[in-house]
Amino acid sequence: MNVRRSAAVLAAVAVIGAATPAAADTSPSPSPSQALPSALYGDSDPQYDGVWRQSLALLAQHTAGVEPSKAAVDWLTGQQCADGSFAPYRADTAEACDAKTMVDTNQTAAAVQALAALGGHDDVTKKAVDWLRSAQNKDGGWGYLAGGASDTNSTSVVIGALAAAGEKPAEVKKDGKSPYDALLKLALPCEGDGAGAFAFQPDKKGERTANADATAAGVLGSLGAGLVVEPGRGEAKEAACEKAAGPEQAAANGAAYLTDALAEKDHLTSALAGAEDQPDYGNTADAVVALAAQGATEPAGKSLAWLEKNAADWAARSGPAAYAQLIFAAHATGADPRAFGGTDLVKQLTATGPAPEKTTQASKDGEKKDGEKKDDSDSGLGVWWFVGVCLVAGIGIGFLISGRKKRQQP
Repeated sequence: MNVRRSAAVLAAVAVIGAATPAAADTSPSPSPSQALPSALYGDSDPQYDGVWRQSLALLAQHTAGVEPSKAAVDWLTGQQCADGSFAPYRADTAEACDAKTMVDTNQTAAAVQALAALGGHDDVTKKAVDWLRSAQNKDGGWGYLAGGASDTNSTSVVIGALAAAGEKPAEVKKDGKSPYDALLKLALPCEGDGAGAFAFQPDKKGERTANADATAAGVLGSLGAGLVVEPGRGEAKEAACEKAAGPEQAAANGAAYLTDALAEKDHLTSALAGAEDQPDYGNTADAVVALAAQGATEPAGKSLAWLEKNAADWAARSGPAAYAQLIFAAHATGADPRAFGGTDLVKQLTATGPAPEKTTQASKDGEKKDGEKKDDSDSGLGVWWFVGVCLVAGIGIGFLISGRKKRQQP
């Protein structure tokens, strides 16, 4: 599942000493012979990303003018635990959450952003925000698990949730520290390798390493933005990296780092041990959104053009969250997600789940135009590699932790 907030097994292993979560839920994950909920988007195992991909799918449909299926929305709200948190997937919601239910900040924050955008779910989002507040660390940030060391991605997605719910992130503090204080500590200085970037987390020695995935998230978080960025910002002034005294400068520095990282090929790459570097479609899409939010429209537009030419097959393999990422990138740059390099992203996303309630006229017109185009299928293979990583990691640490994969920028 090559989407930004996929699994952070390796990162979680690194911080396991900082957080002592309850034992993992040992209930079996759905097997191919077990039918998945009809209201769930995607047909791959949802144990690690069910709420995340459902939230992104609903948010992307809403952004594109589609009213999602009521059953799909009800499925998402029904996943909430009594304390307000969300786990990636609860097969039996009649069974109350307990200490074995692996709830996390990322699924919870994504659900808040989706449900706040859809409206009419204030009771759900309020409980979720209250739980997120309770999970805030003393440095002002959040880890993937409550009590885990703060990381850039988790802190940023929670900032987006707070803003979506009508909170002022700068005023959400723990021991006098706000989320922006945490992000500033995770930003790299303007000297040395990775100048201006964000690290995912400091390593065991306290060293910070530039990470493109974390930088895209950190730019959005520092700007107080969520997963959806409205188009129309003017072109940002090109500026050198400067000491970040506040979140705005940290965002500008991060955007400058992403611009440089994208300059040669217009896309980011992922590096796996023993394998050739591969295009990183998901992180490239996230970088486009971050650059658009900062006002860096020219580099954002170049990378979006690359995605239009190359990302359709990746989205079809990866499923609903990948389609959502591309829709967010198109929306942030003012492009049409229904004419994305010959692919109607909205139609393809909608096809991975239950039929929507209704669409706007613009959406209907887009579907008519797409009638003569080839229909890309969603193969549902998005999480196969992730499940394998989790199983391998589980051998060493005794339980599985789902979250965001810490990608290294070469």
